[in-house]
Amino acid sequence: MKCLSRMTGNCPVRFLGGIEAAAEIRKLEGGLSRVPIIAATADALKGDQERYLNAGMDGYLSKPLNKKKLEEAIAKVTGR
Repeated sequence: MKCLSRMTGNCPVRFLGGIEAAAEIRKLEGGLSRVPIIAATADALKGDQERYLNAGMDGYLSKPLNKKKLEEAIAKVTGR
């Protein structure tokens, strides 16, 4: 079985929002491994970051994305 090291997704999508997608990924992992998930969203109100992190995401970035901040977030969640 081939595993992904990274993936991108658009939040929200028609059938599954980012928070729901993160929850489903965490269920599928079954505690065996953890895929790093970083929220990239236009949601930038007070409490939004905590909402995404509490949903099982490992990082949070508000749009518009900044290349340096994105690289830093990826490095932080992957340990690279």
